[in-house]
Amino acid sequence: MEDLSKTMQKLMSQQHLNDNYRQLMAKVYDDPEVNKFYQANKDELAEDVMTRSAAKLYEFVSEREKLAKGGETFATGYAPQLIVSNHLIDVAYVPTADTLEKQAQQQLRQRVKSIAMPKSIREATLANFDQDTDRAEALMAALDFVDAYEANPKRRHQALYLAGSFGVGKTYLLAAVANQLATDGFSTTLVHFPSFAVEMKNAIAQNGVAEKLDALKKSPVLMIDDIGADAMSAWVRDDVLGVILEYRMQEELPTFFSSNFSMAQLEKEHLRISTRGDDEPLKAQRLMQRIRFLAREITMVGVNRRPQ
Repeated sequence: MEDLSKTMQKLMSQQHLNDNYRQLMAKVYDDPEVNKFYQANKDELAEDVMTRSAAKLYEFVSEREKLAKGGETFATGYAPQLIVSNHLIDVAYVPTADTLEKQAQQQLRQRVKSIAMPKSIREATLANFDQDTDRAEALMAALDFVDAYEANPKRRHQALYLAGSFGVGKTYLLAAVANQLATDGFSTTLVHFPSFAVEMKNAIAQNGVAEKLDALKKSPVLMIDDIGADAMSAWVRDDVLGVILEYRMQEELPTFFSSNFSMAQLEKEHLRISTRGDDEPLKAQRLMQRIRFLAREITMVGVNRRPQ
């Protein structure tokens, strides 16, 4: 290998340079990465490249050392990299491993859109879901859905209606499915429906109903959590939930549900009686037809796993 350092020392000795500059540049020209890059690309480089690119070479070595020591660098989260540009040597900045990891995590969070859901859902995973006998059916059904959906996301996939008492893991399982889909590149929306119903009522004054409805209607995968937890007005039932379910049934978009009610209880004890006390069995039946089309019911049992 040609001794680049000796060549550069000769060039510097021929020029009127101060001692500090000589010392700085001698360190640069002795740098193994600089020498390796020069040898690999010298056929593309100008004859006087080391002189004309001196500032860039010093920037590369200096910024790399700052990064190694954990100091403040020119581009936080990015590492310097030598490149060839117009037959000279230039410096580009590429994301560090930590930056790439942070970007990957941010992309995951962006694929799981949550509305009025607890922060803890971000940590939910299928691997950490308790695989006891009482909940094995729900877990296997969730795994089957993930496999089938990822194999062919454009075909119709019936999702799950998870019924069960408080704390048996319904919300956790929905979030775990959403996070797994996000890891594999698919987007999901999780919504706590009672809280969303309040948001929709508040949106009327701001003319924001249509936008909020569209966000749920058109989500590739929608998870409606805790349906039936609060009394539902006729407007929320018919013009919010009904519109969402109608669209998703027509478009055959996967839609999950969780509830403390079974499907039969949801129809008879919740959907058919409005907050005004009106008994409307036909409207409840119509909604349940859409829910049954979109999801199959699985009952989850077991002890309450929520912190007491």
